[in-house]
Amino acid sequence: MARKSIIARNERRKELVEKYAAKREELKKAGDYEALRKLPRDSSATRVRNRCVLTGRGRGNYEKFGLCRNMFRKLALEGKLPGVRKASW
Repeated sequence: MARKSIIARNERRKELVEKYAAKREELKKAGDYEALRKLPRDSSATRVRNRCVLTGRGRGNYEKFGLCRNMFRKLALEGKLPGVRKASW
């Protein structure tokens, strides 16, 4: 499981992205890169990491479910993910 501080940092980044999204879009359209540079770094959407909602794992995530591959497999085998079945052919 990811450290709580890393998960919290990512949540703060998400809030900043949401807060500055409109302003960043305006500045990009105007071509004012000097003002864009003065905004907080973490307000850029590229700094947000997709993380598993259960464990906080930052790699191997299924964006559709918001889960990492390990938790996805575990929950799918337990039948807790609607519409997901193990393949057989």
